[in-house]
Amino acid sequence: MAIDRRFFLMGAASLGLAACSDPSHQFNREAGISIDEGGFGNATMHNTMLQSGQISLAEVMTRRFHAEVPSMVNFAFDSAVLDEDAKAILRMQAQWMRQFPELRYKIYGHTDAVGTAAYNIRLGQRRANAVMHYLVSRNIPRNSIIAVVSRGESQPLIASEGYEPANRRTVTEISGLVRRATVMDGQYARIIHREYVASATEQHVSQ
Repeated sequence: MAIDRRFFLMGAASLGLAACSDPSHQFNREAGISIDEGGFGNATMHNTMLQSGQISLAEVMTRRFHAEVPSMVNFAFDSAVLDEDAKAILRMQAQWMRQFPELRYKIYGHTDAVGTAAYNIRLGQRRANAVMHYLVSRNIPRNSIIAVVSRGESQPLIASEGYEPANRRTVTEISGLVRRATVMDGQYARIIHREYVASATEQHVSQ
């Protein structure tokens, strides 16, 4: 009888150890036993900085924009014509922009270093204008784009004195809000609430 009880206790102990190693039993572990790898409290800190004015809504949304959609489109040599790849990227930009009518944008046109500086300023402007007109054609209000600027060859992505496809580009940037936000005006809260409601809305597909 003593032997049976000993085996029973050994079996119970092994089951207890198995339970501790099972991730589904993590809630039974001692509070604070997990290692904080540096992320704890970041969300609270972020919201506090936003509402206190230490970071702006434009900064927050700029990071989102660059993380969620491509901000650049490229062009053929000496051209301001949007190809299909460029149009696909701009459709993505337009879809993102329509979600956030509070925001305003700037479009910068760039060229490579082939040709004169004066010619490249004009070419960069034509490229920026082409992007602006396409975004407007995708139902982005013209007054959402507050500047269309040419940088010409002055800000290359890759340092090169010759033909460089990566430098023949436009860049879309968030420049700010439709109006200056006060510290506690709830702009970001309204954006998050709108996204939350939209994410919970059932999508009906017509047959």
